[in-house]
Amino acid sequence: MALGYVALVLHAHLPFVRHPERDYVLEEEWLYEAITETYIPLLRIFEGLQRDGIDFKMTISLTPPLVSMLQDSLLQERYNDHLAKLQELVIREIENNQHNGHIRYLAEFYHQEFTQIRTTWEQYQGDLISGFKQFLESNNLEIMTSGATHGYLPLMNMYPQAVWAQIKVACDHYHEAFGRPPKGIWLPECAYYEGLETMLAKAGLRYFIIDGHGILYGHPRPRYGTYAPVFTEAGVAAFGRDHESSSQVWSSKMGYPGDPEYREFYKDLGWEADYDYIKPYIMPNGQRKNTGIKYHKITNTQGNMDDKALYDPYWAREKAAEHAGNFMYNREQQIAHLANMMQRSPVVVAPYDAELFGHWWYEGPWFLDYLFRKTWYDQNTFDMVHLADYLRHNPTQQLCRLAQSSWGYKGFHEFWLNDSNTWIYPHLHEATERMIELGNVEPADKLEERALNQAARELLLAQSSDWAFIMRTGTMVSYAVERTKTHLLRFNQIYDDFQLGTVNSTLLESIEAVDNIFPNIDYRVYRSSKEKKWEAFKAKK
Repeated sequence: MALGYVALVLHAHLPFVRHPERDYVLEEEWLYEAITETYIPLLRIFEGLQRDGIDFKMTISLTPPLVSMLQDSLLQERYNDHLAKLQELVIREIENNQHNGHIRYLAEFYHQEFTQIRTTWEQYQGDLISGFKQFLESNNLEIMTSGATHGYLPLMNMYPQAVWAQIKVACDHYHEAFGRPPKGIWLPECAYYEGLETMLAKAGLRYFIIDGHGILYGHPRPRYGTYAPVFTEAGVAAFGRDHESSSQVWSSKMGYPGDPEYREFYKDLGWEADYDYIKPYIMPNGQRKNTGIKYHKITNTQGNMDDKALYDPYWAREKAAEHAGNFMYNREQQIAHLANMMQRSPVVVAPYDAELFGHWWYEGPWFLDYLFRKTWYDQNTFDMVHLADYLRHNPTQQLCRLAQSSWGYKGFHEFWLNDSNTWIYPHLHEATERMIELGNVEPADKLEERALNQAARELLLAQSSDWAFIMRTGTMVSYAVERTKTHLLRFNQIYDDFQLGTVNSTLLESIEAVDNIFPNIDYRVYRSSKEKKWEAFKAKK
């Protein structure tokens, strides 16, 4: 019998980026790159494990913006064209490197990879959510939701209706996508404040993820630390992140992705090829960009990008197998020690951004494949488990009041509230107050109701934590600023028109066509509790 459990958790999230009003927007490629390098490789791994009789268990969050984009026909069509260009480019690379043995070997490797990506894409007819759903139904995957637009909940806790909208809209959207209500939620940025669990319980959620110090500084101090979940007073369970297992992958100094055998992310054909040659495959304005074809490995060069050795996927795959074995060994030692100390079965919760596996760390999906296979065949110290199964088999846990926390810099909120982004919050707060006001009115006709629903969409999109995050990191800042301002301007235009009784149907249709997330949203989600009780009373009468 196993001594404990390892719960691998991946958080799959991208901000809602969809621009039908433009022929090309670079930021849409965030999704296309993640499909090619993370989401389809994950599905291929799951298929292989299931085919080989390995009953793998893993938890993954698929956030509402990501699910919406993956199900969007326009983005599916554009991804299809994106992949076709990649395949065209790699064929040219094979032809142009007939006498350059190693580069041709790598080009042929990419050609094979892109062909397999195409096969999987067509297998699901472009609907990758149906692929993930089949593993949810087989109970290999536990799929969580997140905030409706990944809004940073502690920074809107003065407006309970806004927090409730982020949670309720997300849960409803999950039900539409997967045909069942979600059991768990990945709190955006793992950001928690005291009392949030009451809303999670009201939404029917059973558990959430929190950073380790949110549990360790709880009251009373949890007897088993982060190696067992705790129940909040609302009855919702909280799982804490294990920092030991996380650092083996996340750490910039000792994490696996920095190994010199692995592919170098920052050297890409789009920046290194002859300009006239690569021009058809970069941005329409002629500006260079990443293509996803990379020929070099990290190498021990102390950061010198001009002195990188050529990549070899054979040796990189061998290194991924070695690292998977090392990760498994360390979890065996950790769990054996903890089980002896705790006198009960510990659970080690190891959460990561999904896009780390494949996009940032190209060999990450290979690592996961080896890890699931090795833990299935080569050890019996622990079982891999997903969080819903763990709670099902371990229904009794300690009661605890958690501490406010996040998994961001310094563990609290300053990454999303600092000199680079503080200017957005007065505008968000004013729009929130206006939306709560709108939530308590009744429209005169269908046009006004559509306007109120679109106002709710615009506020939710403006609240995305991604914009504040990007402003803080200093990359693509102009896009994050543009998106914040655009959604607030659209919201305020709708608000003003509604107040004047002059809703413009043409303008509304154009906004609906662009920001089409949550087609079944009901703006009344922002209605105050008192107003909702009065409406329910009138309905009974």
